[in-house]
This record gives sequence, structure tokens and C-alpha cells, in this order.
Amino acid sequence: MNTKHTLLLCSLATAAFAATAKPPHPRTNPASPVMLAADWVPADPHTIDFGKLPRVPVQHIVVSDVSAQKGVNQHNYLVHHAGRFWAMWSDGPRVEDMGGQVVKYSTSVDGVKWDAPKLLTGAPRGLVPGMPHYNTRDKEGFRYIARGLWVRNGELLALVSLDEAAGFFGPSLELRAFRWNAVGAKWDDIGVVQKNAINNFAPQKLPSGEWAMTRRKHDYKAIGVEFLIGGVKRLDDWISVPVVGAGGDIALKAEEPIWWALPDGNLQALFRDNGKSGYIYRSFSTDSGRTWSTPVKTDFPDARSKLHGFRLSDGRYVLVSNSNPKKRDPLTIALSDDGLVFNHLFYVVGGRPVDYPHVMEHDGYLYIAHSGAKMSVEIERVRIADLAALKNSKP
Repeated sequence: MNTKHTLLLCSLATAAFAATAKPPHPRTNPASPVMLAADWVPADPHTIDFGKLPRVPVQHIVVSDVSAQKGVNQHNYLVHHAGRFWAMWSDGPRVEDMGGQVVKYSTSVDGVKWDAPKLLTGAPRGLVPGMPHYNTRDKEGFRYIARGLWVRNGELLALVSLDEAAGFFGPSLELRAFRWNAVGAKWDDIGVVQKNAINNFAPQKLPSGEWAMTRRKHDYKAIGVEFLIGGVKRLDDWISVPVVGAGGDIALKAEEPIWWALPDGNLQALFRDNGKSGYIYRSFSTDSGRTWSTPVKTDFPDARSKLHGFRLSDGRYVLVSNSNPKKRDPLTIALSDDGLVFNHLFYVVGGRPVDYPHVMEHDGYLYIAHSGAKMSVEIERVRIADLAALKNSKP
């Protein structure tokens, strides 16, 4: 190799390093891995002592607990609507997402004291305890999975998926909507939102005014994950666009993606990686979700668990996740000024398995719903003003 070629390769390598070392930008630097940056962050984020992170003051609330029955409570979702807090979750026998799993809900006036859980869905295709295929991983048994609470045109909708319980997921997979009937004080099944789809969280408004949510098809492990856009004209009117395919040039095994709009109107998607990298992956869209950049492994640690975040009313962004790459303990909250790079990381709850977070803001508080060992629905109530007093320190 001659000197000219050597200098060219060095120049290219230097340029690539400079691009990845700089903060990310959806248009000018989408390949940057920088997502956790501050003077307290070690060179290897996996070496953070997660048990010694500053502790967030919380009010701990239990909505439902089936540990005595060795049941399943997970896939927790919250919303505030019509003067009440609403929670929904999957409730099943023995192991998550077995045949016969239903969806339940509870409501609260103050977000602290909750009513006794009630059925939201009823039995999936009539599958009740004592019947064949109940509490089994069998293609003849069906299950409901809670998928989020959505206020659309003033109506409260509960989204649930329905499919065969043999694996993740069955060929009959569909996303359905139940509408709250205030007069009858019950949930009405109003039909299919999208065939062959399971979302991760309820739809959010794009800057364009359209609704959008992530999508996995029943064979997503072979084809990758997608993005549904629409929901304005009709409940079942969506277009689906690819976000990331399976395989290819990246090691990402995308699971349970989330997204939010950045201050400039561009979009950012974050992915749990089941490829055991121990980090969150990130992708950007600069055209309202129609196309997405190649996902990049960030430097934000993750335990291969569900995560959730959004933009606060004060403009900052929060991300709640299991950031300890070794286990789903603790649950942490990260803060960012721009939605791209997080500078603070705090301990919310732990000392035991805690996962499946969903967080919402209401009247100066964050309500962080999560499961405990997949057997309870719990909420950590956090005063947003208390976060200002917490500071990370250098190791």
C-alpha cells in the first residue's frame, strides 16, 4: 500500500470517528452513537454502578397483585381522561401470554387509590379456566395482550392484540379496539384496527397531525419492524412503512420500539435489542415517519427490556428503562434537554425484578407504571420538581 492510499484511509477513518464522536443530528449526523453524555459517565457505560445512582423520591402504589395466585400482571398502560386515571394490563395464568390471558383495568380519581380490577376484554374466543388449551402454549389457544390506552376524538379506546398463544406471534394476529361506554359503564369491542399487527404503545400525534405507532407483524423476527401512520379518517385506515429489516448489515434484533418527535419536528425511534448488545439502538426520520435511517447502536446501556419515554410539558425528555445491562433491576429515569442526548440518570425502584414501564405526566407529577416480577401492576408517583435536586457525580 503506497503512502497516498495510507493517507486516504487514515483520513477516512478520522472523518468516521469525528462523525460518531459528535452529538447526533437526524439530518447531519444520524450515525452518531452518542446518547448518554456527561462528565460523570464512564468510558464504558456498562460499568456504571446502577445501585448507587441518585434515588428519586417516590410514592409507591400497588394497583393489582396476583403473586399469591402465581398469576401474571404485566404490559401496564396509563392515561388520564374525563377526570380519572385509567390503567390497563394483561392478566394471565402462570406464565406471560399463555392461552386464556385477558386484559383488565382499574380507575382512580387521584392516581393513588385505585378501584378493584375489572375485566376489560372478557375471555379470548371464549377460552376460560378448565377448558382445553387454557394456560398452555398451544396454537389452539388464544390470548389477549394489553397494548395501550388511546384518547381519539374525545373517546377513550383500549387497544389489545389477539392471537394464538403458541409463540410470538400467531398468524391470526390482529390489533383490536375496545371503546369505553360511559352510559353502560363497560367496554365495547369495536373491531379490528389493523390485521397482522401488534403495537407497542398507543398512537401519538405526528407533527403532520396524523397518528402513528410502531408495528410488529406475526413474523417480524424474519422481516423486521414497521411504522403505522394514519388513524385520522377511520380507526382502521393506516399505511405501513418499514423501519428496520431483519438481518442485513446490523446485528440489531429489534423489539418493542418507541418513538417521539424532536423539537425540530424530526422523529427519533429507539429499539430494545434482543441481540444481546446491552445497548439501545436508534433511528431517525426526517419525513414524518415515511423513511428511517439505518439503526445505530448507541452508548445508552439496556437490559433487553421494554422502555418508554416522551417529551415533558417543560420541553425536556424523559426515558424510563432498565438501564442496567445485567438484569431488570433497577428501573431508572434519564433526562435530556433535546431528546437526543441524556445527561442525567436516576434510580426509581429496584432491589427486585421490575420492568415493562409506561410513564405519563399529570399536574406536576410523573406516574410510572411498571410490573413487579411480572405479577403486579405498580406505580411510582414522582414529583417532577424533585428531579431538579438530584445530581449525578463522577465515579
